[in-house]
Amino acid sequence: MQLKIMPKKKHLPAGRVPLILFLCQVISALEVPLDLVQPPTITQQSPKDYIIDPRENIVIQCEAKGKPPPSFSWTQNGTHFDIDKDPLVTMKPDSGTLIINIMSEGKAETYEGVYQCTARNERGAAISNNIVVRPSRSPLWTKEKLEPMTLQNGQPLVLPCRPPVGLPPPIIFWMDNSFQRLPQSERVSQGLNGDLYFSNVLPEDTREDYICYARFNHTQTIQQKQPISVKVISAKSNRERPPTFLTPEGNASNKEELRGNVLSLECIAEGLPTPVIYWIKEDGTLPINRTFYRNFQKTLQIIQVSEADSGNYQCIAKNALGAIHHTISVTVKAAPYWIMAPQNLVLSPGEDGALICRANGNPKPTISWLSNGVPIEIASDDPSRKIDGDTIIFSNVQERSSAVYQCNASNEYGYLLANAFVNVLAEPPRILTSANTHYQVIANRPALLDCAFFGSPLPTIEWFKGAKGSALHEDTYVLHENGTLGIPVAQKESTGTYTCVAKNKLGIAKNEVNLEIKDPTRIIKQPEYAVVQRGSTVSFECKVKHDHTLTLTVTWLKDDHELPSDGRFTVDEDQLVVADVGDNDGGTYTCVANTTLDTVSASAVLGVVAPTPTPAPIYDVPDPPFDLELTDQLDKSVQLSWTPGDDNNSPITKFIIEYEDAMHEAGLWHYQADVPGTQTRAQLKLSPYVNYSFRVMAENSLGRSSPSQPSEQYFTKAAEPDKNPMTVEGLGSEPDNLVITWKPLNGFESNGPGLQYKVSWRQKDGDDEWTSVVVANVSKYIVSGTPTFVPYLIKVQALNDMGFAPEPSAVMGHSGEDLPMVAPRNVQVNVLNGTLAEVHWDPVPLQSVRGHLQGYRIYYWKAQSSSKRNRRHMEKKILIFQGSKTHGMLPGLEPFSHYLLNVRVVNGKGEGPASPDKDFNTPEGVPSAPSALKIVNPTLDSLTLEWDPPRHPNGILTEYTLKYQPINSTHELGPLIDLKIPANKTRWTLKNLNFSTRYKFYFYAQTSAGSGSQITEEAVTTVDEAGILPPDVGAGKAMASRQVDIATQGWFIGLMCAVALLILILLIVCFIRRNKGGKYPVKEKEDAHADPEIQPMKEDDGTFGEYSDAEDHKPLKKGSRTPSDRTVKKEDSDDSLVDYGEGVNGQFNEDGSFIGQYSGKKEKEPAEGNESSEAPSPVNAMNSFV
Repeated sequence: MQLKIMPKKKHLPAGRVPLILFLCQVISALEVPLDLVQPPTITQQSPKDYIIDPRENIVIQCEAKGKPPPSFSWTQNGTHFDIDKDPLVTMKPDSGTLIINIMSEGKAETYEGVYQCTARNERGAAISNNIVVRPSRSPLWTKEKLEPMTLQNGQPLVLPCRPPVGLPPPIIFWMDNSFQRLPQSERVSQGLNGDLYFSNVLPEDTREDYICYARFNHTQTIQQKQPISVKVISAKSNRERPPTFLTPEGNASNKEELRGNVLSLECIAEGLPTPVIYWIKEDGTLPINRTFYRNFQKTLQIIQVSEADSGNYQCIAKNALGAIHHTISVTVKAAPYWIMAPQNLVLSPGEDGALICRANGNPKPTISWLSNGVPIEIASDDPSRKIDGDTIIFSNVQERSSAVYQCNASNEYGYLLANAFVNVLAEPPRILTSANTHYQVIANRPALLDCAFFGSPLPTIEWFKGAKGSALHEDTYVLHENGTLGIPVAQKESTGTYTCVAKNKLGIAKNEVNLEIKDPTRIIKQPEYAVVQRGSTVSFECKVKHDHTLTLTVTWLKDDHELPSDGRFTVDEDQLVVADVGDNDGGTYTCVANTTLDTVSASAVLGVVAPTPTPAPIYDVPDPPFDLELTDQLDKSVQLSWTPGDDNNSPITKFIIEYEDAMHEAGLWHYQADVPGTQTRAQLKLSPYVNYSFRVMAENSLGRSSPSQPSEQYFTKAAEPDKNPMTVEGLGSEPDNLVITWKPLNGFESNGPGLQYKVSWRQKDGDDEWTSVVVANVSKYIVSGTPTFVPYLIKVQALNDMGFAPEPSAVMGHSGEDLPMVAPRNVQVNVLNGTLAEVHWDPVPLQSVRGHLQGYRIYYWKAQSSSKRNRRHMEKKILIFQGSKTHGMLPGLEPFSHYLLNVRVVNGKGEGPASPDKDFNTPEGVPSAPSALKIVNPTLDSLTLEWDPPRHPNGILTEYTLKYQPINSTHELGPLIDLKIPANKTRWTLKNLNFSTRYKFYFYAQTSAGSGSQITEEAVTTVDEAGILPPDVGAGKAMASRQVDIATQGWFIGLMCAVALLILILLIVCFIRRNKGGKYPVKEKEDAHADPEIQPMKEDDGTFGEYSDAEDHKPLKKGSRTPSDRTVKKEDSDDSLVDYGEGVNGQFNEDGSFIGQYSGKKEKEPAEGNESSEAPSPVNAMNSFV
């Protein structure tokens, strides 16, 4: 099997596919363990071009690994190099590295040549690169006579260097006789060839010591050219001239460079004034991140040059008199470079695989293969091997197929050589990651758990969490190709043990690692920006919260550097204090909190300003006291005296005395006493065995002074303890032990050396003697083998080398609790109503509780609905009753349900056994309101009601009750009608209702327990058989229209007749005028002369303009007079009386309801449905004039 990991899919379907890594071919990161048989691999070798120092021994490296360990041999200039025949040549033990001892005798030139190393074992042979060994050379300058140079001011000058040819080439620089570098500028600069160019000379260029130096770094030698003398003569007039190039010559030149090298292009020009050089690339732009300008813009450098950088580059030299340019044609060639280098193959017998060797270059390199260092054409035949250009294909390999193959890619600029072995093995899986590796990761950050593995055939990898966990899935985790398990966002619950399992057909291997998630470090109080005056004190606060199991280090930086080593900077636990602030203290102060796993920081800026120029009288805290003195030194007391400091114009009110225990808590100061501000001495009480130092602070109305300098130390004598530990407790952690704990004394309270504790205990109700043990440096003692939950008397007494503390009083504790043994009995349930029941039980015997009685828990659940036969399990609910209570109420029950419950006693250890399940039934209750009520299919005298049953019937429904009453135009309610409907109905039609009348409905369901909540709704019957319903009648929200009431009034009918008569007269007049030959556009005439009280409908929106009642009547729906094809026919007269015919052709929605506007509400109700092409109803049309 070829050891290469197959690409894994990003997402596996359904989220239940285990995280199994299907592997079949090796990747380069997979290493064969060195204890397994394998061909040689070259691990270290000297560079291809190896320049040596002729003054030192020659060391040619060749290291390799393999199993069995390989043997080494060398060739020199293509022939075998017999090192045994040369006494100066030795090979390092267990290595192929050659050491040629030329320091005692011999010359480096003797060993100049091409060397190649071969590492061989029974599985194959690997070869090194051809290592060309050449000694470095640093020849002297050839002697030459240099004539002094004399030229006029402003002329150009080139000082030649022409350094000797060395190996490697030297570094060139110009200096004077004092070994000071000559200054360079845009006018004077050194070229890439080492010459010194002057664009124009000045009188100050006159000197006799222009010296060119060549430094040969390999041999650390410097060679010097003969000094050149230059004399510049001042001319009466310096004629300015345009630029010309000193180098390169002509208008164009060529440059060739290899891929990956640094491309350096140079243009140096002369002229007066001094020219400035600019660079551009023709038909392209210079690469931003790889382009650099050197030597005052005269040199253009492009690093990591590639074929894309080929092209024409133009340098432009410009001064005030003109400009010239030079074009450099750049061609980038490439020595061979890898596209895909061959990788080692580990195959199991019978598997297939391939070695691929792909390289590129300019020109294209040729690929050749070798086997065990021999050209593959003449190597031993292998029937499993087939060569296909840059690929060797293997099929059905066997153990004899193991070998090392070399791929050589070469062109005229160089070559690449790579070794890759084929190793045929059959090995069960093994995991290379160390067992029980412990990982610690900060919460909400990624976690990576390693599982390096090996096997042949290559194993599959699977991860598990916990001892009996199931395989992890890729919906939460990421499995990398090398077996590593990734947790993108680790949480606290990610903590645990993870198991990596590797399997192939030869076996299985497992490895466990542990992951622990830590809390992140946070700065909860950050330093804040501050501006202070010079000489004042400033503090920056930095409070940090971190995982208590990690070590925290807090560091302060100023401007990203360490704080100055100055006593003015004080770092306390949570703050930085800078005293006597100066101008140099301004800047950015950063608090950096580090743990071993994470780092956080916060910064603040400090600004320093000058103090107030005319300071007011100083009112400040007092200066610290001084001259502290200890007198009357006794065992348990001492007298302290001091001299007050300046009170700074505010009287001292008191002195505060603090002490330091240098032996137990060095550096911590504690309050000792305070005295009035008029007193300068105090008698202090002391404790035994303390190394005291004292300091004093003065306080006035402005605050407290800095502490005084500490007093001399005073060490009191040791004595026996005068107190015993506090907070003594006795609690059991297990049923058979007693854990005695106490708060230990601190060093100050110990009163002497050798602090220990005498722990005593006995059963409270027995006649046993006290059992005692003496312990030190602990605050807990565990007594094993105790009976379960028995009261004990406990004492903890302090002692030291001087004696015992006073006898302590005994406290009572208990040994460990165990789970209760007995369940409550005689559980009774009294059902009070459909939602409430009372439970009673007998208390359990106290001796069976076996611990502190905490109370009783009732578990109850709904097991079966009385209205359903199938039984379904419900979630259990828990009620807790504290103490010894033996009854309780169960609220929130569902009516008409079957419940089960049991009772359990609870102590500090947990729950006891459950009582037998007790069942009970809740009675019927009133139902909830029907789920929905809607009115459909309204007609002239009927409405149909549809409803959904109550969501919670709470019993068996017996019937529905429907009550309804009419609402007149003034919104007054009519008589209430009561109707009973059978429980199995969900639809009911009411007939013989009044037309165009609003009704209000009240609807509710009933069980034997009574009536439930009601649901209400309103609806309107239609006007007539072709009547109009409001758009929301189906939702029961339509309102009764008062338009019908107006239309039946006599005065309104008379007014409409008068309007009709007036329109008829106008039509007759129009007809007469038209017959006389006059043109009378009716529409324009009406718009110009119409009576404001009588206007026809607007043509654009089909409404009767301004004449609907502002409160009760809305305009008809826009466009209601437009035909169904959305056009107005030309022959249709706007004044046709046909538009006022009967309403049988009125507009209807798809459900037959009329589209109109009802004025029951002041707000406009949106009409639904498609617009109609027919005219409006005559009644509504008339009403619109009112």
